[in-house]
Amino acid sequence: MRIPRIIPILALLIVATTLNVDAQCKAFAKKVCIPELGAYTHDGNYHAAILVEGEEAELYKTFYSDMEYRVSICGEDKLPEVEFRVLDANKNVLYSNKDANYAKTWDFKLQSSQQLKIVVKVNTFNKPGDTPASGCVAIMFGFKIKK
Repeated sequence: MRIPRIIPILALLIVATTLNVDAQCKAFAKKVCIPELGAYTHDGNYHAAILVEGEEAELYKTFYSDMEYRVSICGEDKLPEVEFRVLDANKNVLYSNKDANYAKTWDFKLQSSQQLKIVVKVNTFNKPGDTPASGCVAIMFGFKIKK
């Protein structure tokens, strides 16, 4: 019975590959995205994943009143523009970087604490039939406490 022996080996290879990709994206986020936060304090979390052209990812995060925030979105150079939208609980779009020439950061302050949804999408620039580009995309959050 060779098949039962192969399955654990394949599973181990898949897990090892996934961990390596996560580590590469985390390193990219540390090197490229954290500097984009500028004077804002990084919240300590690294939200990064490999995305393919046309692919979309969502993230929910709670933001508190009396604090200033910066959202920073970074994508590898080989990717087309990365679009991000921030939505409230009622699905109202509070911000879209598409309307700001695909800006990589957005600074904001909320009047009341609330959970927001951040939707990140890698645009497409290849023609149908071309191999879509893929690469690391990271979302970083920074904050300033109101004094």
